[in-house]
Amino acid sequence: MTATGYLKRLTRRLTEDLHQADAEKISEESQAIGAQRACDCARGDEVVMLGELRSVQTCPKSSRTGVVAEFFDGTEVVNLTWIGRTRIPGIEPGRKLTIRGRVGEKDGSKVIYNPYYELLGDS
Repeated sequence: MTATGYLKRLTRRLTEDLHQADAEKISEESQAIGAQRACDCARGDEVVMLGELRSVQTCPKSSRTGVVAEFFDGTEVVNLTWIGRTRIPGIEPGRKLTIRGRVGEKDGSKVIYNPYYELLGDS
């Protein structure tokens, strides 16, 4: 019976979508520390979330946008925007972090401006 269970898990791991597996892993880690899920958050909520940066974009000083990152917690994407910054050491794609801030909305997407953050592990 144990061998059958092992083979089922192995087969599932080999055939499942890597993005889905990654999302499940991030979501499980987030729940383990008691962080909120992005899909459950609404505009105005003060949140603590754990996730990974999928992309990071820096904008020139003239645009006054700053650093914009796509944060994914396994359930939904939240855009993080640090206004007035041209670069933030450690904020790079693939980096796992915990963020804290108030959820807003811009162009129909969730956004957190100037979130507090804690980098986790090495990337």
